[in-house]
Amino acid sequence: MPTATPPKILLLIPHLGGGGAEQVMTLLARELSHQKYELHLGLITQEKRGEEALPPWVTVHALGAARVRSGLLPLLHLVRQLKPEVILSGMAHLNFLVLLLRPFFPRGTQVLVRQNATVSAALSFGDLPFYTRFLYRRLYRHADRIICQTRAMADDLAFELGVARERIVVLANPVDLEGILAAERDPVRWCGEGPHLLAIGRLSREKGFDLLLESLSAVQHRFPSADLTILGAGPEEQALKELSRTLGLEAVVRFAGQVERPYGFFPGATLLVLSSRHEGMPNVLLEAAAAGLPMVALPASGGVRELLEGRPGAWLAEEISASALTEALLRALESLKPGERFHLPSSPLNQESIETSVEVHG
Repeated sequence: MPTATPPKILLLIPHLGGGGAEQVMTLLARELSHQKYELHLGLITQEKRGEEALPPWVTVHALGAARVRSGLLPLLHLVRQLKPEVILSGMAHLNFLVLLLRPFFPRGTQVLVRQNATVSAALSFGDLPFYTRFLYRRLYRHADRIICQTRAMADDLAFELGVARERIVVLANPVDLEGILAAERDPVRWCGEGPHLLAIGRLSREKGFDLLLESLSAVQHRFPSADLTILGAGPEEQALKELSRTLGLEAVVRFAGQVERPYGFFPGATLLVLSSRHEGMPNVLLEAAAAGLPMVALPASGGVRELLEGRPGAWLAEEISASALTEALLRALESLKPGERFHLPSSPLNQESIETSVEVHG
């Protein structure tokens, strides 16, 4: 009796490495069952596979487009060639491209999109093209399912875009528990007495690192040996370094650049700081929670509140401002014991929930 051909899943991201969305899709490629599915990973703006640790059963398609929107024809050719049962796209601007092309995909192709930001906050922040709301409202209704990381994100998306709530699925991001545990055996060394503050994210205005630097300047009056390590790269790097110099923090702020897996910094850190002005559900909070790392955060979204409010080892500022962040940091640092850890439930996305979302029937 012939064996049934496993259904094909095509995961799509701009490139390997980079931010949380790329890491989520890479982790899905590694963890989805290759016994049940034929797995493909499409990289829109990458020219070759790269050195990332992907299992041999994941077929990588590097399309080499100059930018995401330039990948229209290569992506359409790939989909028509593969004929996948399911496509899962991992970032908003790529979601737009995929949904725009959907009428030209083979009949029966399911299209799932992962929303990686709170829609209302992203639209109101002011750094997106004026037509972004139109694209959201016009295109998202054509997705079979829209995956949000929290109930607050899902409710916001349904309200802002008029999408039927039943088309939206709430699934937390996956967490690389193996990577976190491995990092504990070979941690990055921190220098100085501390407390050691850790912040992770793209160096851009929405991440609020300017607010964090202002807060650190105030915190140092109470904790003179406090220092800060920022992991990430982005357009605000030079401005943030200049602000650090202006505030007299050069000696205590380390800009460590882009780090694909930041877990090695967790063991020596006193706490993680999320200073974002707006967020969806940042992976770094889930990863820090899985490691038991204490956290201080600005109330950047309903999802951040859902995870942290009322949890031991988590301090949520009252508003999005440098002064509120300073107050929360001081409360945390005055309460914490050296090396203290709190193992919070991080709700990692497991394989069963991934497969439920994919909704493939062989």
